[in-house]
Amino acid sequence: SSCSNLGFLSTARTKHGDRLSMLTDDILLSILGRVDTATATRTSLLSKRWRDLPWLLPVLNLRVWDFLPHPCPEPIAAHHVDQAMSRLTKATRSFLADPNSKSTVIKRLSLQIYVTGDYAREIGPLARDAIDCGVVKKLCLAIVDEKDPRDCEHEFMLQQALAVAGFFTAYPCVFQCLTKLRLYNVRFAEWDMQHLLFYSCKQLEQLFLFHCDVGDSSVWQINAPDSKLRILEVHMSCLKRIEVLCLPKLKHLYWDEWYCFEAPLRFGSVPSLKGLCLICCATIDHQEFCLSQVLHGTRNIHTLTLDFQGERLWIQPEGKQLCPAFRRLRKLSICGIFVDFDLLWTINLLEAAPSIEIFSVRIWDHACQDDEQLRTTTGYEAQRTKPSWSMAKFTSSETWQLRELELVGFRPLEQQISFVSELQT
Repeated sequence: SSCSNLGFLSTARTKHGDRLSMLTDDILLSILGRVDTATATRTSLLSKRWRDLPWLLPVLNLRVWDFLPHPCPEPIAAHHVDQAMSRLTKATRSFLADPNSKSTVIKRLSLQIYVTGDYAREIGPLARDAIDCGVVKKLCLAIVDEKDPRDCEHEFMLQQALAVAGFFTAYPCVFQCLTKLRLYNVRFAEWDMQHLLFYSCKQLEQLFLFHCDVGDSSVWQINAPDSKLRILEVHMSCLKRIEVLCLPKLKHLYWDEWYCFEAPLRFGSVPSLKGLCLICCATIDHQEFCLSQVLHGTRNIHTLTLDFQGERLWIQPEGKQLCPAFRRLRKLSICGIFVDFDLLWTINLLEAAPSIEIFSVRIWDHACQDDEQLRTTTGYEAQRTKPSWSMAKFTSSETWQLRELELVGFRPLEQQISFVSELQT
């Protein structure tokens, strides 16, 4: 915690006759850069030597979560959010007020806020002035929300979108240096998400969306040939599908939980895509889809992770249909396979990717999630459907390059022993 960090610094200063203060500025700044902003600010009270150091940090992290109580209660009470935003606003003012007087350039400012009360209206102008005068070079912005997705009504998510759009409209200079954006519980049903995230944010490289969409069961099309976006993360989205028509710089795409029941992705031009991670805990309504169709249009995927979270498989049986997308695959991770499932079906995937060097299989064995009545009432099958993939011997004519097999959660069960034996033949 920030208190223990500060206590350590204070103890070290007393015990060693203030030897810390004898270190050079670059070493002390490196130390301060490893603690949160609340702690870094309080170090200015240690001695005259430390007084101005926090204001010389080249990387500044102003995160509201650093100002919440530790340990933080769940759910977070409204008054705790208000107190944290009040303290964050004060810290932001102390760091960014009168930016023309700063002798140090902030190479990267990470700003994390709640859009509650009038605090954003106080923080916004401070960030704007620092950007306009060139003190801040890169901005990482997170507009967070603590509400559980299950409790988010349509109107609430629209209000979140209004607050986000309002912040960008009030401080358009944010667009020119925004490289990383994180949004929570936002529904862009009444705004042009494409224009806001890709045409306005020309420097955006990383985008994290938690429970965000453009409307229930909607399709989000991304066509941004000039975008610099490298990383796209989507969590718990009600989008029917994302169609990545053109994102030439995209390297990694991560999607954790989709609530619509068909294939969540479609690719167009993604020549730089190297890593893809799909995670979903399928209910009885989720349809199986062809992975080869999802990957159509990709040719350079290096790392692929499929995580079934201990539920039934949501991909259809395939083998050689995957060869075009798998031709450069080097690492394949199949995670969350229920402990009673056969594993031989995974070799179909190996057969389609003779260039794989690392193959990871992770078994799911959580007895607490096997209550049949609970599973039925929460939309899951009382009994998980076992894979029905037929298994044939290796038929690929290419040399198999597998050099590392990782099997996590191994138990001496027949299906797992058969799997290992098959790989050794």
